[in-house]
Amino acid sequence: MTKEKWGFIDSGNCSPAYNMAMDEALLNWQSNGEIPPMIRFYGWNPATLSIGYFQRAETEIDLAEVERQGLGFVRRPTGGRAVLHEHELTYSVIVPESYPGMPNTVTEAYRVISEGILKGFRNLGLDAYFSVPETEQDKEMLKSPKSSVCFDAPSWYELVVEGRKVAGSAQTRQKGVILQHGAILLELDEEKLFSVFKFSDDKVKEKIKNNLRNKAVAINDIAGRKITISEAKVAFENGFSEGLSIDLKPYVLSEKQLQEVKDIAKNKYESDDWNFLR
Repeated sequence: MTKEKWGFIDSGNCSPAYNMAMDEALLNWQSNGEIPPMIRFYGWNPATLSIGYFQRAETEIDLAEVERQGLGFVRRPTGGRAVLHEHELTYSVIVPESYPGMPNTVTEAYRVISEGILKGFRNLGLDAYFSVPETEQDKEMLKSPKSSVCFDAPSWYELVVEGRKVAGSAQTRQKGVILQHGAILLELDEEKLFSVFKFSDDKVKEKIKNNLRNKAVAINDIAGRKITISEAKVAFENGFSEGLSIDLKPYVLSEKQLQEVKDIAKNKYESDDWNFLR
């Protein structure tokens, strides 16, 4: 059986605005039929706090602390909660909604796309599985999260190892295209993470911090050895190939495409109008 051919891009470490602009450009090109479905890996320079499309930056984030620490800041085009991108492998998947076997619902599409992430974790020797909220309390938390922190609790079909979340993802559907991107944690700097959020008082902060320890974990805290970003890239590239039954072929952007990404970054993701729109 012939496997579908997808493109693969490893962008390396890029600015927060460029990263989001690249994902948006890939979505646009996919909608126009200019590129094949795509898997993209990337990192962040500088380390960056990204917030979900619907979050309120001024009320939830300590922006002065973000600036003091020299962190980047950007609003994603996808929903979900805030993520500190530092010691991680970030991925994006861009695929038509009409792709064969792709479910119509966001939740089920998560499951299909995340098969690639599941295989990646298993390639690293980790016994990962999908989270499925079982109790009414867990399901209610998904509708009304108690904190602004993404890794505070797993959502439907996100990846879990030993009962704790190891990857967080977000998805949007626009122009007939699915964009799913997410963070695969290699290490987690808990103190830095919690320093950039606003809390009503220290008691609430400590409660949420303790909750995070119980519900999220980084790969290198459970792998029993140090997994490098290079090793993770190989594991997850192979994981997407296996999990989605596809052949990945390196894709190189043209000068025109690169300029389009830069224009979107400058005009949208570097602007206060976008990043503080709520």
